Amino acid sequence: MRVILSTYDSRGGVEPLAALAVQLKELGAEALVCAPPDCAERLAELEVPLAPIGKPTRELVHGSGTPDVNRLAADFIGLQLDRLAKAAQGCDAIVTSGLLPVVAGAQSVAELLGVPSVNVSYCPVFLSSPHHRPPPLPGRPVPADVTDPAALDELDVANYNGFLREPLNEHRAAAGLPPVDDVRAFVRTARPWLAADPVLAPWPGGRADVVQTGAWFVTDERPLPADLEAFVDAGPLPVYLSFGSMPAPEGFARAAVDAIRARGRRVVLGRGWAGLDGDEDCFVIGEVNQQALFKRVVAAIHHGGAGTTTTATRAGVPQIVVPQWADQPYFAGRVAALGIGAAAGAGSLDQALDAALRPATRQRAAAVAATVRTDGAAVAARRLLDLADQQE
Repeated sequence: MRVILSTYDSRGGVEPLAALAVQLKELGAEALVCAPPDCAERLAELEVPLAPIGKPTRELVHGSGTPDVNRLAADFIGLQLDRLAKAAQGCDAIVTSGLLPVVAGAQSVAELLGVPSVNVSYCPVFLSSPHHRPPPLPGRPVPADVTDPAALDELDVANYNGFLREPLNEHRAAAGLPPVDDVRAFVRTARPWLAADPVLAPWPGGRADVVQTGAWFVTDERPLPADLEAFVDAGPLPVYLSFGSMPAPEGFARAAVDAIRARGRRVVLGRGWAGLDGDEDCFVIGEVNQQALFKRVVAAIHHGGAGTTTTATRAGVPQIVVPQWADQPYFAGRVAALGIGAAAGAGSLDQALDAALRPATRQRAAAVAATVRTDGAAVAARRLLDLADQQE
């Protein structure tokens, strides 16, 4: 059996697909990840083959100027119907995730090839439910004064259609496929998967057809660099600070370092794509094994992406989440609600740091960590093989 795992995302969105690929391989299946080239080194470490599609994600997130989102959407759909369609020849199933235009294009490729597809989200807010507000789409906000669940759902459908229906149907027509009327239903499919931990990110209900598998992990066996180990061992446990693939809020990193030092703590500073840099008492790192590192720090300050939040929760480290967009406000709220850390902005950093450093918070984080499911990727791999078998 051959499975295509398609996405356009940063490291946090590619890593779960790598975990699924590893589990599929253990079950005797072949998996190919179709994703941007940023993730090539990590996939090579896991011996997961990559078909690079599109420009590096880093160029999109940190490039100069304001991108034309409508042009980008059309280009992403076209890339999938060209490059992905070629890579997926002879496959038995396609798993789609990441940016909406990429998912729409990949779903169309599955239809073109006549193979089953599964759309996976890593956060509940991306799936429609009367229990949460839908996220805005590029150029299509969700006004705060719209509060009725039925009105919000109607607006969400309209936003999907307004954003993607025209470019999607233009590319589908060129490929000989019929037009899509309801883009949200097409993209999310009749039975979407939620690859998120049921305690950290529970499905709130509203759709009985959502399959929550648990988060998809692959165990990271890489040792921490020796100089990082020596730094951690040389004094009180440090605080980790990084914004991963995101830009750093102006002035926040400097304020955070000062606040951490004022509490007698040192800093492990992740450069991330923002290129953060530090001075004395800061140990600056690039990409390292977060699973191992988060067990060696007293708290983690980060942007709140699904991957980082889940890894920190699993490690039992108190968190301070500084959200910017997409799923990050949701995870900031969940960290606070679970009592395993706090959400922070420029005006609330001191309070958030004090809360995270309390012994009670660390005890609560350890208790929640013990509940995190670690079999999500294995569950998903078995379900995927069963789905493909049903099509034969």
